[in-house]
Amino acid sequence: MAAKTTDNASAAKARPAAKPVARRRGGRAEPKMPQMKEVEVLLFTSELADLLEAGMTLGQALGCLANQGEENSAQRIICRDLRDRIVNGESFSDAVVHHPKTFQPLYGNMIRAGESSGAMIEVLRRLVDHYERNDNMKGKIKSALSYPCVVLCFGVLAVIAALVWIIPQFQKVFDSMGAALPLPTRILIGMSHAFISYGWFMAAGVVALVIWFRKWAASPAGRLKVDGWKLKAPLIKGIVANGVYASLAFTLKTLLSNGVNVLNALKIVEQTCGNAVIGSALANARKRVTDGTTISGPLAASGAFPRMMTDMLAVGEQAGDMVSSLENIGKRYQKDMDRNITAFTNALEPILIVAIAGVVGFVAVAILMAVFNMSKAIG
Repeated sequence: MAAKTTDNASAAKARPAAKPVARRRGGRAEPKMPQMKEVEVLLFTSELADLLEAGMTLGQALGCLANQGEENSAQRIICRDLRDRIVNGESFSDAVVHHPKTFQPLYGNMIRAGESSGAMIEVLRRLVDHYERNDNMKGKIKSALSYPCVVLCFGVLAVIAALVWIIPQFQKVFDSMGAALPLPTRILIGMSHAFISYGWFMAAGVVALVIWFRKWAASPAGRLKVDGWKLKAPLIKGIVANGVYASLAFTLKTLLSNGVNVLNALKIVEQTCGNAVIGSALANARKRVTDGTTISGPLAASGAFPRMMTDMLAVGEQAGDMVSSLENIGKRYQKDMDRNITAFTNALEPILIVAIAGVVGFVAVAILMAVFNMSKAIG
């Protein structure tokens, strides 16, 4: 059903004062708005759909959501702003555009399609499915990376502790004996001296390098390069690529099923795909789409998409059912991503164990060789 934008005059009363001013609109000060996380947007959209389905107007539902949570939470502030805009006569799709950091272009276009078709609740439910699907995919990737990262961090901390506290104690014993030390022990002691003497400079250098890399990766050229590495790097390329293909297919399916035309849908997917290389390929393909309906050919010509994906899309175009075809494409690549996550986890664990064991083994061997030399000298 269509969401009503009229509301009682009392809904505009008793509003808290606006937050710090950051920009101006039409000569009037406009408060700087915080940003909601994707999980918060998911909960907001689900609750909004429930309230509209219960018979509330859009303004009433937003007012109800504005009274939930902590006083200065992002949801309360954004919901109040959306409610005020609705009460003042703006459409919901125009209101969410004022919060680009919270609501992606996909969100505004879907809402606009829901307003035009009178199926706002159905559109909100589809947005909920979209955000749940993306959250599930990100959760799987994070869970696959969490264990290796924890093991790696503990391994690095253990090596640093050995170099700073343990090796100097052994060096005192070795120096008191006065015997020649084997090469591995001398290397280990040299590393310990370097870390103790220049550790802070090394840490500052690493921090500066990380900051520089993040700034460079945020630039258009850097992001294009980094995203290209992600699609080619061993172990993770299957996860990244299949995740992007699945997300792209599901997003495009959601847009097309809600009446968004193909060219606009491609533009939105280009902005929300999360990979600059794929986004650039989508931009080039969108320029070659002439009739506004056939997209499999330009996507195949870009060379950035697997043949299986473009062939399945072409079949859907020929059958006049692109939505179902995109649904099948999304499910297929989501399954491939799940398999690659499992393979990545199974391969990374032994690699990390061998790497850490090698470092610890080198430290142990270097110390034991020196101890054996000392024993021989005493004998």
